[in-house]
Amino acid sequence: MTWRRPTRSASADDLLAKLGRLTAQARDRAEMHRARVELAEALQREMLPSALPALPGLRTAAGYQPARDGLDIGGDWYDGFRLPDGTLGFSIGDAQGHDVEAAAFMGQVRIALRALAGAVADPGEVLSRLNDLLFSMDTDLFATCTFLRYDPGTRVLASTRAGHIPTVFATAGGGCLVDDGDCGIPLGILPGQHYPVARQRLSGTGAVVLVTDGVVEGPSFALDDGLREVARVAVSGAADPPERLAARVLGVSTHTGHADDAAVLVLRHGGPADGTRRLRTGG
Repeated sequence: MTWRRPTRSASADDLLAKLGRLTAQARDRAEMHRARVELAEALQREMLPSALPALPGLRTAAGYQPARDGLDIGGDWYDGFRLPDGTLGFSIGDAQGHDVEAAAFMGQVRIALRALAGAVADPGEVLSRLNDLLFSMDTDLFATCTFLRYDPGTRVLASTRAGHIPTVFATAGGGCLVDDGDCGIPLGILPGQHYPVARQRLSGTGAVVLVTDGVVEGPSFALDDGLREVARVAVSGAADPPERLAARVLGVSTHTGHADDAAVLVLRHGGPADGTRRLRTGG
């Protein structure tokens, strides 16, 4: 008996050809997505500051962690800069989205805030003008933000928030204040908004800790639970070097099960041992 090798039908050849085309398309899409993520990551690295300002009695540190699955890049940022009047400006925020557009928008918000802070003294007015500027832009994106202005002469820290996570004030003596007071709406949603300003004198040894929602909120943590954990870490590490405290706070994000990126900004202050207290809240 003669054995013949079975011949492949035309339909089988067509199927293999189609599978080959689909595989090539999937590979092209994966490579394009990878290139897009790498571009967004590069944009974000370049837009975040390479160093933060510090003064005698005030040391600063920050940390950033990209989205856990490695496929998305967020719009989280932190910043610190010297202002013409001798004060220091600090900001942290989260621009909507997880792509190149979000990273670019984040850069626009951060630079615009710097420019306005150099021209306007009141932090609330800075965010009000920034909000109107973003609203006038041709974009559907918005951002949350906290902006601080520190006066080294009086040691008063003036702060204002636009829909952002509350700031944690901790002292080495065990005191803690989670500043969840008046807060304006996120930037770029409605024009003509007012952003209240709170003022605290930074006395004694302690730390001011600012985070984005990727640190404190996720499938495994409610926001309040995440804030309580950040407050606990801040109190226990209020006398630590700011770099160590920033790393410990950023570590809280590993418990939340979040898929978002995360940023932390720490201002570590020292001086005579008495607590941080609120001086005044108002516009």
